[in-house]
Amino acid sequence: MLWGNIAMLHGPLENEGMDEKRSTAPGLSDFGQSTVVVVIPAFNEERLIGSVVLKTLCYPVTVIVVDDGSTDLTADLAARAGAQVVCLPENQGKGAALNAGVQKALDYEPDAVVLIDADGQHLPGELPVLLSPVLAGRADVVVGSRYIAKGSKVPVHRILGHKFFNLITGAASGVSVSDSQCGYRAFSRRALDEIRFSSTGFSVESEMQFWAHEKHLVVEEVPVTIQYLDKPKRPVMRQGMDVLSGVIKFTGQYRPLLYFGGTGGVVMAAGVLIGLRFVRIFFDTSELALGSGLASVLLSIVGMILISTGFILHSVRGLLIELLEKK
Repeated sequence: MLWGNIAMLHGPLENEGMDEKRSTAPGLSDFGQSTVVVVIPAFNEERLIGSVVLKTLCYPVTVIVVDDGSTDLTADLAARAGAQVVCLPENQGKGAALNAGVQKALDYEPDAVVLIDADGQHLPGELPVLLSPVLAGRADVVVGSRYIAKGSKVPVHRILGHKFFNLITGAASGVSVSDSQCGYRAFSRRALDEIRFSSTGFSVESEMQFWAHEKHLVVEEVPVTIQYLDKPKRPVMRQGMDVLSGVIKFTGQYRPLLYFGGTGGVVMAAGVLIGLRFVRIFFDTSELALGSGLASVLLSIVGMILISTGFILHSVRGLLIELLEKK
């Protein structure tokens, strides 16, 4: 679907001395004979994309940069640095760029694929740490976490936001990690065959947790270092609302019983509490608080409908999944 929107594919230009760089890369032996592809989504990252690609190519990997409709020299500089560059004709969002990059990566029949940001926040030198659980066969999804070790100087407002999203994403998806918004991740081939991102924006990392729970993938965390080199290109509050909206949507899609049943339970509980108030007023004053009585009945009915909807959608979804798996 995404490939119909891809305008062009740049091949890498030859880089003299690249083999020498790879031969001296730290952690080189950790890769063995594995085929590893690194996917880098990029939008107007001409300042740093070249150095990110060159540092990544110090390892025996293939680098795919997905130029998400950039208006600067991102695509050209990435290609000159040695990356395969997939160009989307217009800016479609991080999730769409990752889909395009992963689809291209599958052409190489990789043993593992790594996702890394183009803005220099992630250190290519930590690739061996990120890949180790996948290449050892211990994990299907490896999430980098800036909170396991203390090497990252995270701004306070980001810490608070991350804690909030860790909590709600973990509760909603059924998979808890200490850094749900970190984009530095590695995937096994099994995970790549299962995962497709429906999100186009910055909620794609949260969606990965829903997918991991859905497909029974093994998730492991490793410590990574995050560098804050520039101010964020997008307002933090807007990005946070994008993530929150995505988590709510994914909860309804992937876990309808939790979404509708949980909401229905809260609504019904409110109806019961108001009903108890109605009863107390009647016993104390022998008067009927009609407003409270009607509100109690209405909320109780709505709550029961929502809970029933959750059970129905949960059953229908399970049946559809079984039918699709048999095909």
